[in-house]
Amino acid sequence: MGLDFSVVPEYAHFLWIGVVWTTVLTVSAALLAFFGGILFAMIVLYAPRLLAWPTRFFVWLFMGTPLLLQLYLIYFGLSQVGIDVPALVAGIVGLGLHFAVYNADVIRAGIVAVDPGQNEGARSLGLSRAQSFRYVIIPQAVRSVTPPLGNNLIALLKDSALVSVLGVAELVHASQLAISETYRPFEFYITAAALYYLLNLLLEAGLRAVERKVEATR
Repeated sequence: MGLDFSVVPEYAHFLWIGVVWTTVLTVSAALLAFFGGILFAMIVLYAPRLLAWPTRFFVWLFMGTPLLLQLYLIYFGLSQVGIDVPALVAGIVGLGLHFAVYNADVIRAGIVAVDPGQNEGARSLGLSRAQSFRYVIIPQAVRSVTPPLGNNLIALLKDSALVSVLGVAELVHASQLAISETYRPFEFYITAAALYYLLNLLLEAGLRAVERKVEATR
């Protein structure tokens, strides 16, 4: 029968809703992954062993298991012990924690690379240890690892498609709803792929702007 993209405009509202929820998922999970990554990195580097070792185990566990399995455990597994997590929240938490452990590894390397004299200089100016990390160490560490953090963000955007298995109406799930009414899988999956590519282009443009700004502040 061949491809017939004339059916796509009629269901454009499905795809638009999918783009909106994909954006919500990506932005929310990215914030959790960024700040969670900083927290995990700080705990692994500086917390007492009683707290550091369980965090290391958590990082190892999330790095060694598939994201899809983690989403299932958060959404379906927790409900079996009486904790009902909405699908959108489960998707954000699953994506956020999954990429937080990867960001933690990157940020940890960035913190270690900061000259120890920076901390000593901040302390000599009267800053507390927490203030030294907040205003001096962490900003420098994040600036030095901006490219790999950006790569993780791009991967997060693409992996947000996995949240469709939880019933969240992101782009893939929205495409499947349109396919269920039109029986035109190739047209809608190709359109979804093009929309993901467009979102990636926009994200990459934003990341390049951030990297240029970071370079200008060095």
